[in-house]
Amino acid sequence: MWNIFKARTRQKYRTYDYPRLEPVLPEMFRGRPVLDGQPLKDAGRVVQSCPTGALSAGKDKTPRLDMGLCIFCGQCEKACSGQGIKFSREHSLAARRRADLVLAGKEQKLADALEKNTLRLFGRSLKLRQVSAGGCNACEADVNVLNTPAFDLGRFGIQFVASPRHADGLLITGPVTKNMELALQKTYAAVPEPKIVIAAGACAISGGIFAGHKETCRGADSLLKTDLLIPGCPPHPWTIMDGLLRLLGKL
Repeated sequence: MWNIFKARTRQKYRTYDYPRLEPVLPEMFRGRPVLDGQPLKDAGRVVQSCPTGALSAGKDKTPRLDMGLCIFCGQCEKACSGQGIKFSREHSLAARRRADLVLAGKEQKLADALEKNTLRLFGRSLKLRQVSAGGCNACEADVNVLNTPAFDLGRFGIQFVASPRHADGLLITGPVTKNMELALQKTYAAVPEPKIVIAAGACAISGGIFAGHKETCRGADSLLKTDLLIPGCPPHPWTIMDGLLRLLGKL
C-alpha cells in the first residue's frame, strides 16, 4: 500500500482541469472553419478541392461549408490560400440540429442542453453504449481516450457501459455500413426509453468520405433521431467532451 501512496505522490494529479481551464491543443489541430463571407477567387477550383463535397459556393461565389460532411483536411484553405476560408483552433463544434452545422458566414449555433425533463433524468448520470458502425476506429480511439485519467469523463457522471440494456443512449461512430444496419437498429431497440442518440464524427453524421457508397447508409443521422452531432474526422477528445457537457447543461 505504501508503494501505491508513493507512486501517487510521485505522479501527482494528472487530470486536466477542464472546463475551468482551456484545453491544451496540439499544434496541428484544426478547429472550426471560419468563413469571412467574401466571394472566393477561382471558386470552382476551391470547391473542387473538397474531397467530400462539404464546400459549395453560391452564385455570388461566397462559400458555404457543411461541417457534418467536412473531414477537416484543410484542402479548401490551401486552395484559396486562406482568402475566404481558414481553420481556427476553436474546439467547440457540436450542435443539436443538422442545420446548425452548416456555416455560411454566420456564427455557429452550438449545442444547447437537453429538454428539461430529459435533463432531469440524465444530467447527473449518463450511461452510453458506444456502437462502432463500420468506422475506421479513429473516432473510437478518441472516444476511448476520454476514459483515461487525463480526461476522466467519469467525473462528470458520464460512463460507457457494455450492454445497451444498461444504457441511457447510444454514441455512434462510423457511416453505418449495410452489414451494421440491423445490428444498430437492434442495439437501439434494446436501450430502454427514454433514450438519446449521439452521432460522433463526419461518418456518423453524414457518411463522411463514404457518403453515397451503396454499402453504407449515410450515417446514423439518416436512420435515427439524433440528439447531438459532433463533427470531426475524428473529433478531438476535447470536442467530444465539450459536446457531451453542453448536452448535459454543464457548459
